Amino acid sequence: MPKKSTTPNRSYRVADQIQRDLTELIARELKDPRVGMVTLQGVEVTPDYAHAKVYFSLLTGDPEQTELALNQAAGFLRNGLFKRLHIHTVPTLHFHFDRTPERAADMNALIAKAVASRGKDED
Repeated sequence: MPKKSTTPNRSYRVADQIQRDLTELIARELKDPRVGMVTLQGVEVTPDYAHAKVYFSLLTGDPEQTELALNQAAGFLRNGLFKRLHIHTVPTLHFHFDRTPERAADMNALIAKAVASRGKDED
């Protein structure tokens, strides 16, 4: 019977833990005024754990300035992860603005407009 690999499951658990720890670090430790109300949408870790893409969205603030500030603080945040995570390699962090929630809101607005206009046509 072939041995089942647990590696994919482990990388999901590591990515999930990184997301939770980063959420706390950004909220409590990061004092950069360019970083507004950030929500981490997801973390993708490379198979060798060398790099992690961190996707975020914003409630307030400028996406480009926030992305710049988070990437400048990546070393500080990675250092914070070293103290929290008990893994051999803590990945280098790369922050990316995720426009998915923004696009979803736009799509919902378009759907609502289409439904409203259909209702008027039927009257």
